[in-house]
Amino acid sequence: MASAPQANNLPIFYNDLVPLNSNEHAKLRLKPADAAPFLKDQHAVPLTVDEFVVAQRFVPIIFSAGDEPVPLALMGLNEGINTFLDEDGKLRGNAYVPAYVRRYPWMLAKLRPDNDELSLCFDPTSDTLGEYEDGEALLDDGKPTELTQNILKFCEDFETAAHRTSQFMSELKDMDLLMDGEVAIQVPGNEQPFVYRGFRMVNEEKLRDMRGDQLRKINQSGMLPLIHAHLFSLQLMRDIFQQQVEQGKMPQVKAPEPVN
Repeated sequence: MASAPQANNLPIFYNDLVPLNSNEHAKLRLKPADAAPFLKDQHAVPLTVDEFVVAQRFVPIIFSAGDEPVPLALMGLNEGINTFLDEDGKLRGNAYVPAYVRRYPWMLAKLRPDNDELSLCFDPTSDTLGEYEDGEALLDDGKPTELTQNILKFCEDFETAAHRTSQFMSELKDMDLLMDGEVAIQVPGNEQPFVYRGFRMVNEEKLRDMRGDQLRKINQSGMLPLIHAHLFSLQLMRDIFQQQVEQGKMPQVKAPEPVN
């Protein structure tokens, strides 16, 4: 269910990264976008812990499988399906758009492996950026405009939230609170349920059994409300399933093999 890393080692959505500089990008402008075609076939998107409380009302929050799990906002239950966007990449209705999506095509990145300094970079393949006649300027006389400063601030805040998310995931692993997830959804008329695996979730039984110092620790650190937000959001998986049914995006059920 969770997405695999891209072959080019860039984060999902990004095809290339170029640092913004005043010499090469003096005429670069940003056009507003009312659609996200890059998102319409993506069923799971990275999420930070800062977003859990709001996101839980709209999307299931799960954790990816593997040795280094990360939180994901589940926008569809099957690869290539996003129930929140139409074929043009426009929102179908009320939805929560993760900060990871709102950040694109920008991100902070290290330009050299021997230097920890982060630079504001962008994906030059995004059609929201170009030497257009309309749109907002990113540089004015070689200096960042207010728009660019706001973009930089958003990216810096995202990195800070990503760090808090990494700490949260480390705590979950250290306390051995994660387990393999499984959801079975029975559809009338189908003999077998649709079973979804390939993700991780908090083990509620272990959470209930926590006592003393451990329970006090996750409560005082703010982890407990985040865990509850994750668990509460899981009930939305059936809503996502129903949206897929209504949109005609259900996986095909294989016919039984003939008996010889």
